[in-house]
Amino acid sequence: MLHLDIMDGHFVPNLTFGPLLVAAIRRLTRLPLDAHLMITAPELYLPQFAEAGADIITVHAEATPHLHRCLQQVRSLGCQAGVALNPATGIDVVEQIAGDIDLLLVMSVNPGFGGQAFIEAVLPKIQHCRGLLDERNDSCLLQVDGGLNRDTITRVAAAGADTFVVGSALFGASSVRTELEELRQRLPADA
Repeated sequence: MLHLDIMDGHFVPNLTFGPLLVAAIRRLTRLPLDAHLMITAPELYLPQFAEAGADIITVHAEATPHLHRCLQQVRSLGCQAGVALNPATGIDVVEQIAGDIDLLLVMSVNPGFGGQAFIEAVLPKIQHCRGLLDERNDSCLLQVDGGLNRDTITRVAAAGADTFVVGSALFGASSVRTELEELRQRLPADA
């Protein structure tokens, strides 16, 4: 899948793109589009991202006061619903809605900028999230985003993640294809 970081310059300090670029990407690929909304009040923009062709819409638990309602809205638009947690946000935020999500994204850096170092303290959180999902929603993907590279991806997979967002390590490599293959070789066969 393609993970698209949507940033508003408010929820996070960086600014990227919106639904128009998502629609342009949709026309170029059949890969699933995972729209990671790092924006304030995501519920105001969900229809535009669904219409643009996002398959998965992931909202930050910290960005909306009515997380369950926001997830219901995503589903009503025909998309899969994801929830993202910042590094300092506890998993208790998703305990009540674990059965209502298709993807749980654990941020392993503070969102907003690529190239940050992986926050090691997030590894136990990934393990706790894996346990929660195994208990309440074993079909939910556990995605990790931030600081993933050849050194960290193996530990993140061992902690229970099954979906990995790799940005700087991949696009900063001399060969994207070679780096992608190297990263895949470091994952267990079932990841």
